[in-house]
Amino acid sequence: MELYVTDNFFNMGRTDILNAAGDPAGMLDLRSAFGSAVDIYANSGELLYTGKFRLMMRRWQIFDASGRQVGELCPRFTLFTKKFEYDAGDRGVYDIESPNFSKSYSITQDRAEVASFERTSSWMLSGAYRLRNTSRLDDYELVAVVMGVNAIRKRQRSASSSGG
Repeated sequence: MELYVTDNFFNMGRTDILNAAGDPAGMLDLRSAFGSAVDIYANSGELLYTGKFRLMMRRWQIFDASGRQVGELCPRFTLFTKKFEYDAGDRGVYDIESPNFSKSYSITQDRAEVASFERTSSWMLSGAYRLRNTSRLDDYELVAVVMGVNAIRKRQRSASSSGG
């Protein structure tokens, strides 16, 4: 499935998740300008997933609607790429990688690409992520992963610009 997710400019509030035809396919609720929690809803309005940092942690945790943790995203140190690891428990571990200065990410499991996402430059969806998923992970769970990568990258840029 192909979905488009837009990070709200003010880092808070609700924004639509769109399908490839541009129709609403769900909603993203960026809960606070000061935190990095996000709720992902189906088009019906049903809560599907929540993604957030735990206090003082670099790891982005993803929970299903019942509050059960379904996965954890963490950055991996590399010099020439942006690399992350998503541990989905008994469903496997996924590597997420992007060359430096690229806006495209590949999600692999056992070295085979199972999903990808990239920043779009379309005038209609400027700053949106286009997610393509062929993995066994739920599309909306991967939306939470994409938003986690975005949140971790924002923290990394903020820390490097403040000298920390």
